[in-house]
Amino acid sequence: MLLYIHVPFCRRKCRYCAFHSLEMGAATAVRDYVETLLRELALWGDRMGNVPVTSIFFGGGTPSLLPARTIGTILDRVGKAFAVQPGAEISMEGNPESLTRPSELRTLLKVGVNRLSMGVQCLDDAMLHTLGRPHRAREALDAFRAVRAAGFQNVGMDLIWGLPGQTLRQWTKQLKEVVRLRPEHLSCYGLTLEPGTPLEDDCATGRLDLPPERAQAAMFMDGAELLETEGYIHYEISNFARMGFQCRHNLGYWEGEDYLGLGPSAASTLGGLRWNNPEDHAAWTRQVDEGRVGTEAERLTPQTRVLELIMLRLRTARGLRVKAYRELTGRDFLRDHKRLVHLLHREGLLRIRDGYLRLTRSGMLVSNSILERLFEDTETLMALPVETPANPLPDAGPDAASVVDRTDGQVAGKVAEDVTAQDAPASPPPPPPAGRSHG
Repeated sequence: MLLYIHVPFCRRKCRYCAFHSLEMGAATAVRDYVETLLRELALWGDRMGNVPVTSIFFGGGTPSLLPARTIGTILDRVGKAFAVQPGAEISMEGNPESLTRPSELRTLLKVGVNRLSMGVQCLDDAMLHTLGRPHRAREALDAFRAVRAAGFQNVGMDLIWGLPGQTLRQWTKQLKEVVRLRPEHLSCYGLTLEPGTPLEDDCATGRLDLPPERAQAAMFMDGAELLETEGYIHYEISNFARMGFQCRHNLGYWEGEDYLGLGPSAASTLGGLRWNNPEDHAAWTRQVDEGRVGTEAERLTPQTRVLELIMLRLRTARGLRVKAYRELTGRDFLRDHKRLVHLLHREGLLRIRDGYLRLTRSGMLVSNSILERLFEDTETLMALPVETPANPLPDAGPDAASVVDRTDGQVAGKVAEDVTAQDAPASPPPPPPAGRSHG
């Protein structure tokens, strides 16, 4: 399984953030959190035995605010509770201002952290101020160099495009500056205005303006093309990596692997069961002390499992394996969705090859619209009896259109209007509910 550890502390709340986090307060709050986390680890170790763990991800919040020796203590307890596999990916998110002390960085590497994901977000001081970030652009660059000097050879950066006042030229210039540093991984997210956040309020009231929709679309398309020309593989809607440096933890989410989440607000999915830890620290502590974590799990319905299969697999460059859909539903994906498949292929939004359906980059741009239609159709189809199998899956190319009944032109035309009328990229589907885990 995958192991996610939620560290809820931040120096301050960013103005766009809706994740569960608390401002770093008294040392006793951190001590109480760590003690409860270690008890939760022991509880799950007793329950599950020596289950293999293939990756560990410290997310938040800002995990790099914890002392490196504390991260080491947590990892030591993980090793006692579970069978951490040789070569396991051990990732930690961190903000630049907390990744500057050489001794701390060397200790992190020594205790087992082998991958860092830096929350840079942008390299413009005015925009960082708008976002409420606690660092400046120069600090981000200095932190990256400090991380390299300490010996980390797998470093990623998180960036956000579509910021208020941002232009396409500014975005591409920033990407070129980042690429010169040669990080192994880049997560590039379109800004999402989360309800109730200060940034959402500023945009709703007109104090700030987002870039025009066409500019946002160009940021996604041109940015992805730039990164691929620089050797970064576009392996998921928002993620790029140099060869061999894809985030294995997040790939596990998208492939539907089991994951256990520890800490307040963390979610878990194990054996078809899903549950969330309480956000409230006192409630989370009570559940741990009473041995009740995970006891209020809900079994995933067949419909939920199918919808998540479609959503998560279509996030990736590899795409959705049609056989996996059949194994889960007993149905044929191409027969179930023949009108939409034909339309998307015709419009250059979908490719079919070797038993996989994958969104093109243009398809990723409007992925929310595509997924919304797939979800609506799938929910209806799940109530129907299984049909006889369709013809074998065609390869990409002109023959792919043969899966479609061409008399359905009116229906397909309506979907074309719905899907292709959008200039701006819809925000990608949310990551699995185990904290931020951006990778």
